[in-house]
Amino acid sequence: MSKPIVAIVGRPNVGKSTLFNVLAGSRIAIIEDTPGVTRDRIYADVEWSGRSFTLIDTGGIEPDAKDIILSQMREQAQIAIDTADVILFLTDFHQGLVDADAKVADMLRRSHKSVLLVVNKVDNFVKDEAGVYEFYNLGIGDPHPISAANRTGIGDLLDEVLKDLPQAQPDEMEDDRPKVAIVGKPNVGKSSLINALLGENRLIVSDIAGTTRDAVDAVVKHNGREYVFIDTAGLRRKNKIKEDLEHYMIVRAVTAVERADIAVLVIDAKEGVTEQDAKIAGIAHERGKGIIVAVNKWDAIEKDNSSVKKFTDRIRNTLSFMPYADIMFISAKTGQRIQKLYDEIDTVLDSSKRRVATGVLNEILSEATAMQQPPTDKGKRLRCYYMTQVSVAPPTFVLFVNDKKLAHFSYMRYIENQIRETFGFKGTAIRILVREKKQKDQ
Repeated sequence: MSKPIVAIVGRPNVGKSTLFNVLAGSRIAIIEDTPGVTRDRIYADVEWSGRSFTLIDTGGIEPDAKDIILSQMREQAQIAIDTADVILFLTDFHQGLVDADAKVADMLRRSHKSVLLVVNKVDNFVKDEAGVYEFYNLGIGDPHPISAANRTGIGDLLDEVLKDLPQAQPDEMEDDRPKVAIVGKPNVGKSSLINALLGENRLIVSDIAGTTRDAVDAVVKHNGREYVFIDTAGLRRKNKIKEDLEHYMIVRAVTAVERADIAVLVIDAKEGVTEQDAKIAGIAHERGKGIIVAVNKWDAIEKDNSSVKKFTDRIRNTLSFMPYADIMFISAKTGQRIQKLYDEIDTVLDSSKRRVATGVLNEILSEATAMQQPPTDKGKRLRCYYMTQVSVAPPTFVLFVNDKKLAHFSYMRYIENQIRETFGFKGTAIRILVREKKQKDQ
């Protein structure tokens, strides 16, 4: 089952980012920084008391023009309403209730989502208790006092969050159909690709509305196998503020990729690969999903003998953190190579679930270390004792060594490349966890 979504909403300067950083930074399951992913991170994986969820900070840019602040607040609140299972509605104790708080509360109250009212910047719970009661006037439930800056009240708040998180549904847990998220920037042809997939495979089982994501999942049968395509194309909102549109795109991509086994990143051939594409690709990479890069509108490009190579090189350069991803050149409009997308999905799915026997894996490790000696530091050489695979989707390996500090990134990339050359793992990330193993007489 995909992780539940918890979103933080509230007007500017109430402490959303501070609370987000406290919750994300104090937990063990934090997304690592990846090249090409926005530095101003708006999502993180959080774990508390054995439960995990994806936390989203919906804090947008404070507009210069005061007359659009309220509309901006509505937009940010609506993002949370659309995507979240639990909403943390953050208010400011020092500023007290303001009109914008009441407007957002009205929207949240009608959303039928689980909303926790959080009163931030409460420095003394006993002394400030009477002031906290003022927030009952919002009519949205009991206020939960915290101080994000001082990290007080956080544990109690997380306990309340866990009470409202949805439980795994048996039908979701047993659903082994490949789930493919079609992601990308607005207007790159995601809707056209979905329509082409549906049109060329007329045995459509059903169109079902996503239960909590406000998306539409298209279930398609191809060569006797059912595929679930998660379509985020119709979920874009018109907004003149570019930053808001990008923020909304990232939030949608996170929720779609979280549910998927494979992400198909659609790139506009006429526009070329962009940093926004890298941000979306980074989401799938960080979460260990299989990924396929589909360059759409290839029919509209004037081509020569080197067009494919030049375009491929630009993609590899921008998406340098995921060289394993395969690149397809398609046209949703003409149907060019659309059928081959299913073969690619099957290949990537098989790769993500591939297991390698420990004995064979260690033969490759021995050959790799013999061909290229492990690095040394101050006269001490890295020793790789053995490796074993511990999980799939993504394939994850544990490498036991004498000293983790000697396991430089470049050498780990070398080991990964040797594994890929031998076993394939096409289109899926590989994770190698380094553990120290002390041996006698070493």
